[in-house]
Amino acid sequence: MLETALALGVVPVAATELMLFRKAAVEPAVPDEVADLGLRGSVSYERLLAARPDLILISPWYEARRAALSRIAPVESHRIYDAGRPPYEAAVEATTRLGARLGRTEAAAQAIREAQTALDAAGRALADLKGRQVLVMNLGDARHFRAFGADSMFGDVISRLGLAPAWAEPTRFGAYPTVGVEALAKMPDAIVVNVGPTPPAALAEMRASPLWRAMPPIAENRFVSIPPVNPYGALPAAVRFARLVSDGLSALRDA
Repeated sequence: MLETALALGVVPVAATELMLFRKAAVEPAVPDEVADLGLRGSVSYERLLAARPDLILISPWYEARRAALSRIAPVESHRIYDAGRPPYEAAVEATTRLGARLGRTEAAAQAIREAQTALDAAGRALADLKGRQVLVMNLGDARHFRAFGADSMFGDVISRLGLAPAWAEPTRFGAYPTVGVEALAKMPDAIVVNVGPTPPAALAEMRASPLWRAMPPIAENRFVSIPPVNPYGALPAAVRFARLVSDGLSALRDA
């Protein structure tokens, strides 16, 4: 919701975990005047009250706090990650609904158009890779990673770019619990995309690992690492991911 509000040109008076957001989501940029309310799990109600919001936006994961938050301002929640529904489609709907709620209907329509234009451009840039399997993952260390499935925003965007998510095990809107690097042996034809943030030493240790180098996608130089993207984001995260994947895979192809 922070991403979506900013994409609509609305600067919140306050938000949670801004240090992490700026590191892990990166875009859209959060203006310095936005107050940091602390951790999502332990919001500073004093700071929130002092910010005097007209509206409080939460995700469905924080519905248990609705009653307490409603004592400060009206609360609104938009569900993007829902079983059986593509998150990109849900993000479009959330953008539309929030735009209507904030009196930013045209800004919402423009944000949706720009997102689709960005995905279309990324898809065209990767047209020669159409149908190729892509494993989207996040390295934990040199021997383990989290894999993103088709029901994640990353997996949904991969499909919309004309590629195919390589991870077939069940997931819940995001990453599969940590698995060993040997799982790559079951995806010998996949292109591997690592999404940051990545522990500083993990990439170096990974490249020095004989086990890692023996995996077919790595041995055949089908690995690219891209900067951080919010794995539970909305349209801005989808656009950033599509652009970075397009740039990364294009560079890999041209190498």
